[in-house]
This record gives sequence, C-alpha cells and structure tokens, in this order.
Amino acid sequence: MSAVSTLSADEKKEFILRALPELGTEAIKDPGFLPRLLPVILGLIRESDIDLGQLLQLANMLGATAPGNGQD
Repeated sequence: MSAVSTLSADEKKEFILRALPELGTEAIKDPGFLPRLLPVILGLIRESDIDLGQLLQLANMLGATAPGNGQD
C-alpha cells in the first residue's frame, strides 16, 4: 500500500483503472465482499459531491452499451 501512496495523482488513477477490473472480478466471487465494498464506493461518491441521480443516469447509459447486455 505504501508504494501506491507515493504515486502521483495521475499514476494513482491509472493504477485504479488497471487494477480494479482484475481485483474486482476475484473479490466479487465472495458473496460477503460486495456489502463491504459498497459503503466505500458510496463514501467516495459523497466526498466528490457528484450528484447520485446523475451518476445513476450515466451508469444506465453505460450499461446499455456494455458487452453482454443482451443487445448483440
């Protein structure tokens, strides 16, 4: 964790984007993990002052274009 802390803000963002998909795929296999992760994500959203309604709209739009959503 300390190695990640020394990264610049842009490097941290890139690390998150690269690491999260792989780490998330493994972690989601544990049914007890998502309830622990959700408060962390919601806390980040609250701290950023992002409007949750707008975020949900964006998620819906992105979900409509995501692979495997049945629109093949």
